[in-house]
Amino acid sequence: MNYLSEKHKQLSESQQSGLMLWFGRLPMDKKAVAIGLSLTVGISSAAMAWKGTSSDRIYFCLKTPQKRLTCEDKNGRPFRMTPFYWSQWKSDGMPSQVVRDPAMGVKGLVKATNPYKPFWAFGGFLGFALAGWMLRHCQEEEKQRAVFEDIAQKRDAAKAEMAARSELLESYRDVAIAEVQLQADLDLIANDRTVDITKAEIYSDVEIQVAQLDATDALFSAQTAGMTEEQKAEYIKQLREMKTPYLQGSQTLAGTIDPNDKVTGSEPGAIADGDKYRWINNTIGYPTLIFGGMGAGKSWTTREIIWHKRTAGWNQIFVLDPHGTEVEWRGVNLITGYREIADFMQWYMAEMRRRYKAYRESGMVEEQWTQHLRDTNQHFCVVAEEFTTWTDNIVEPMPDDCEDEKWKPDPDFIGKWFRCAMTESRKQLMIPLFVAHDRTMEILAKAKGLSKLRDAALLEVELIATIDPITTEAKASGKGAIKLPGHGQWIDIELPKLDQKRIDFRLDKPLTSDEPPTIDKATLERIYELEFNLGNKADNTQDEPKKLSSMAQKLYEYLTRTERIEADVREFKGNFKVNGERFTVEQIKGWMYEIVGAGLADWIAEGVIKLNQI
Repeated sequence: MNYLSEKHKQLSESQQSGLMLWFGRLPMDKKAVAIGLSLTVGISSAAMAWKGTSSDRIYFCLKTPQKRLTCEDKNGRPFRMTPFYWSQWKSDGMPSQVVRDPAMGVKGLVKATNPYKPFWAFGGFLGFALAGWMLRHCQEEEKQRAVFEDIAQKRDAAKAEMAARSELLESYRDVAIAEVQLQADLDLIANDRTVDITKAEIYSDVEIQVAQLDATDALFSAQTAGMTEEQKAEYIKQLREMKTPYLQGSQTLAGTIDPNDKVTGSEPGAIADGDKYRWINNTIGYPTLIFGGMGAGKSWTTREIIWHKRTAGWNQIFVLDPHGTEVEWRGVNLITGYREIADFMQWYMAEMRRRYKAYRESGMVEEQWTQHLRDTNQHFCVVAEEFTTWTDNIVEPMPDDCEDEKWKPDPDFIGKWFRCAMTESRKQLMIPLFVAHDRTMEILAKAKGLSKLRDAALLEVELIATIDPITTEAKASGKGAIKLPGHGQWIDIELPKLDQKRIDFRLDKPLTSDEPPTIDKATLERIYELEFNLGNKADNTQDEPKKLSSMAQKLYEYLTRTERIEADVREFKGNFKVNGERFTVEQIKGWMYEIVGAGLADWIAEGVIKLNQI
């Protein structure tokens, strides 16, 4: 045994018995014999101690007044005692009625049959104790041996596993070497092919340039035919001094001198014809994500995609732009403001559930159902502009049919809508178009853990910006990349060359940003009031404070009663009721305008007022 210290050794040796040391050095079979002998001695001694009596007994009887002898008690046990106690009783005064039992022994005295009974009992105890001690010693040694056996088994298993791994690695080595050799051969072949293709391209470019030079020489010879050398020199000088006006955008020289264009004012095509812009057709029927940095051209490209959707027969287009204006979104259904967008998102998911329920009950196959949606003009597109800012500003609105005063908005409201629009919209022709600054799930509705779903469900278009060398500002490079749903490969694309931003999506009357939009009378009056008559209006309100309407007064009383210093219409809209009736956001905003106009509150944000302290 390995001792921890000298003191540990002394204590251990002081507690050890010489007999156990001798017993511990015996082999296992001799240990078993020793234990058996000890048990035999114990059992034999116990058996000898069990039988017979260890002392003499005097049996006696009691003489009754009727001269009868009673030698037993009520339980049938005889009256008896040892000679010592008999003599002691006799010396203390034994009654005369007590006489020895003449029927037992010699005058009632019965001799002991086993006078060594205590010694036999002690021998039995000693035999059993010694056997138990030896068994305990064997058990302790077996326990220690089991630890070493377990370690040995684990060692053998580890050796076997290492041997198996070594064998597998040796087998894999040959396979890996063969793979590397094959890959090297493939790389060499691919490199040779690339060199051949590059040579062919260089040769073809050289041949084209040579042909162009030959054609230029032939054209110059034809133009100067009949001229003298002096006339040719004068002609060449004149060509060098001529200045060609610069063309902008997609203008051509023929287009700038076309008189018909000056008279009719025809608009040049926003997207040039050709196969290089065919990728736009892929975005019409698929859920699409357009992303890129500042100045990459997301807004202009998005509008061209919307225009292609409109020309492809998508008559209903909903643009969810938090800061959009009707002037820049003509011909589409514009939904502006975060609260209004939240209401539309809630309607969108409810409409999705309604359509799937109708589809299950229709008995149609998928193709028949989508054709039915097209025939009934139920297909539409949803454009999510500024999608990056939605998670910080949109809160789930309280449903109109909800009566629970403890209702709380779902923190994953935008994430659920995003997943619904990505995965369930295509079969119901409710196609979304997301516009964001990046494709990470942290930016896209903070929907973590959905990157695989995004890769499988979305058609992604990345727009690449470049830096203007003069202004050092980001601008569109005209380049991008597209990735189809379920594919990991990004394909380079070229963006349409655009002269102006498209703001009108009506098929009968297209309008570009170069043409001033018409402004109705109400808008003109509002602009005049804000820019020119603001001071007079403020003076009038100071002289004559406005009185609140009954509903505005009830709203003001509700806000003061609930101690809302800063009141957000999105928060208290579901809790504000009059006679059990709820109200829309626009109604509540109208009464909030009255409260602000009466000088009782101030606007601090969109849909949020701060009550003045009284």
